[in-house]
Amino acid sequence: MGLAVLALPTLLLALDQSVLFLALPHLTEDLRPTGTQMLWIMDVYGFMMAGFLVTMGTLGDRIGRRKLLLIGAVLVGAASVTAAFSTSAEMLITTRALLGIAAASLMPSTLALISNMFQEPHQRGRAIAVWASCFMAGTALGPVIGGVLLEFFWWGSVFLLGVPIMVVLLIAAPFVLPEYRDPDGGRLDLFSVVLSLAAILPVVYGLKVLARDGWQLLPLAAIAAGTAVGAVFVRRQRKLAHPLLDLRLFRYGAFTASLLILMITMVTTGGSYLFITGFLQMVAGLSPMQAGLWMVPSALASIAAAMAAPILVKRLPMGVVIGAGLGLTAAGYLLIAFVDAVGGLPLLVTGFVIVFLGTGPIGALGTNLVVSSAPPERGGSAASLSETSGELGVSLGVAALGSLGTALYRGEIAVPDGVPAPAADAVRGGAEGAIVVVQGLPPALGDQVLTAAREAYTTGLNTVAVVAAVLVAGTAVLAITVLRKAGPVERPEEAPDEATAGVVVASSA
Repeated sequence: MGLAVLALPTLLLALDQSVLFLALPHLTEDLRPTGTQMLWIMDVYGFMMAGFLVTMGTLGDRIGRRKLLLIGAVLVGAASVTAAFSTSAEMLITTRALLGIAAASLMPSTLALISNMFQEPHQRGRAIAVWASCFMAGTALGPVIGGVLLEFFWWGSVFLLGVPIMVVLLIAAPFVLPEYRDPDGGRLDLFSVVLSLAAILPVVYGLKVLARDGWQLLPLAAIAAGTAVGAVFVRRQRKLAHPLLDLRLFRYGAFTASLLILMITMVTTGGSYLFITGFLQMVAGLSPMQAGLWMVPSALASIAAAMAAPILVKRLPMGVVIGAGLGLTAAGYLLIAFVDAVGGLPLLVTGFVIVFLGTGPIGALGTNLVVSSAPPERGGSAASLSETSGELGVSLGVAALGSLGTALYRGEIAVPDGVPAPAADAVRGGAEGAIVVVQGLPPALGDQVLTAAREAYTTGLNTVAVVAAVLVAGTAVLAITVLRKAGPVERPEEAPDEATAGVVVASSA
């Protein structure tokens, strides 16, 4: 029952990240935001969540993970209602920022509580597999549920999804969830909190701006500034008796390798997901709801793989299971590399199903390794690092692979003769611009523009898939090499030191 309760906020946060895109046209018509305000409406939630994950994970260790979960649930419910009834763009931006901060308190708490509730390694592995599956299910169901709500209700209804879920959580959690906090956690170092925000937020901001606008000085400067502050943050953590982030966790080989593998996997997933959803709508011509339905098979494949992974590691080394899954993922990306602009939908869906089938094990097993490698009193901190690596991975993937695909589109697009100069510039800017431009062109010329744009976009998708395949194949080798001896992890009782550095190895029953 406790696991079912913890699955609720996981499902909700995945839904929140996907339903907003469907509501954008409706809220734009109602609130009339400027272009800059629209970008902040979309991005501020992710900014705040990524920035506060480390702080909230450690705060839960200090004050109690269940307590922080309940506080977060209240804040999420209140912010959701306020967002749903926002009367201006400024109000919606503010409530989305508060919603991101509140959401940051939920994810580390759910994962850390699971690690407290399930002490036996195999049970904990299966429980984290359920947790990871709920996140994938929410991602797949978001466009479908959002489409249904927008069909019958106003745009604010998509934000009210969280209210009944939070009510159930608040009622049930005190009865079915245990409390845990570190009795020797010490005081929260507020200066470290400021440093962590000043390090993470500029990096995430810079990556998102690079993904949207291409290579510019401001986002590059933001990333550099965030990295510099991050170095100061690391130096301070090494000196504190009770650091905000215990850097000694990185002495575990399995912990560090799992974080790296998770991040690289999310880099490829974030970048490819961007282009695949674009292909479904701009090349295949599907509506957002139809595109969401075509994504359901891949989510189901990921759920099945995540649930099967804890069973497989009873018979095979963990490194082999994760590495084989990533090898399968690379094969799926190679299939996508051969997708055509015309009639390519079946091959695209097949390739993406294989991709998610292969990434399912790392989502379950890698997260389990990260959380289980930490002592109980640092479970929240470890869980926050797992979530932060995923957030940064997605942002980096969208920025790097998105920029690569966009550059290839601009290099490949051949604008037909007869298109006015301003319209031609819009077509060269991206497939989205081409779709808008054709509405003002003669039908025959518009068809030529669409064909050229779709072919150029598909070329970008194919190349991004090849790069993703190479990255994932390299990650598979890393998993097999570093995690080849890792098994079901018995959580250490004390913080790691130099003598215990390396891969945590435990024998299975």
